[in-house]
Amino acid sequence: MEYNTTREILPITEYGRNIKKMIDYAINVEDREKRNKMAKTIINVMSMVNPQMRDNNEFKHKLWDHLFFLADFKLDVDSPFPLPSKIFIDHKPEKINYPTYNIAFKHYGNNIERIIRKAIEMEEGAQKDALVKTIANHMKKSYLSWNRESVTDEVIAAHLELLSQGKLKLGGEVKLNDTRDILANNKRKSTPVLNQNNNRRSNNFQRNKSRSNQNNGSKSQD
Repeated sequence: MEYNTTREILPITEYGRNIKKMIDYAINVEDREKRNKMAKTIINVMSMVNPQMRDNNEFKHKLWDHLFFLADFKLDVDSPFPLPSKIFIDHKPEKINYPTYNIAFKHYGNNIERIIRKAIEMEEGAQKDALVKTIANHMKKSYLSWNRESVTDEVIAAHLELLSQGKLKLGGEVKLNDTRDILANNKRKSTPVLNQNNNRRSNNFQRNKSRSNQNNGSKSQD
């Protein structure tokens, strides 16, 4: 008996070993016209992996590239697309560095710091004051999403001043949104999802109960 552990490792496993055998057989066919017909047949079989993509030209190009790759570029046939480069396939893409930001407060996020920098550049006036208050309210909301206890306006004002390097200050007369209102609003947003799940469970229970009653009624009549 032949085991997979003793067989050749497949370069692309999604097409299976039979496709690889068909390709290996086609490589050794001497008649070019016959090889071309076999290649098209193999492509049609390979397309059955994702039949919904069969009419997609980009998908067909991918199949032909995979065909040559599975054949180790030894299959000499006429492709409707440019032949892939073996060097390009073997080339590993460069590693993309994960963006890292030195965020002072993780719960506020990087975007709030960007907005703060924009607010610093604005001219003094009512528009800037309104933006600073909006930023502070958003910071308070973010803080309560991270810590569902409570936070004072003084703490938010201190964090705002720290993040703006002392260039933005929240006036003592400015009142931010009430903590209870923010928490209640967050709770209302999460409640519909919970209610939807509970209603679904309730409907399933009633449906199963109705079926059970019908089955019991049928048995009693028998």
